[in-house]
Amino acid sequence: MSDNKHQRHIAARKQARHYATQAVYQWHMAGAESSQIEAEFVADYDLSKTDLEYFRELLHGAVLNSEALEQLLGQCLDRKVSELDIVELALLKVGAFELQEKIDVPYKVVINEYVNLAKKFGATDSHKYVNGVLDKLANTLRTVETANKAQ
Repeated sequence: MSDNKHQRHIAARKQARHYATQAVYQWHMAGAESSQIEAEFVADYDLSKTDLEYFRELLHGAVLNSEALEQLLGQCLDRKVSELDIVELALLKVGAFELQEKIDVPYKVVINEYVNLAKKFGATDSHKYVNGVLDKLANTLRTVETANKAQ
């Protein structure tokens, strides 16, 4: 992959994570079907520079596996899932889904992306919390990959 094409790929994935997080937030707030929310995003936003397939996978994966992701996250939280801010919950669910299902993406990339989204969308220090939770989760889900981080 040429440098320019690789940079566009990275940017398109970043956009997919951005919109997927917003869509999962909207799903929590509105309670609509994920397919309806996807349709609204496609109609309302310019997704031309977004990896649309990745957006769909993250959105539907986080919604369809919501309860399992909450159980997985619950092992890494210092409070009940129900006590999380909705923005943090959306970030953590999409991030947890990506850590669990997209093993071709390095865990450090996943964590960094959601920390940056937490800085953009979350409360003042939520990025620190998101970082800590996803790091704990990575140590559980990506043991082979994280075992090398001390080296």
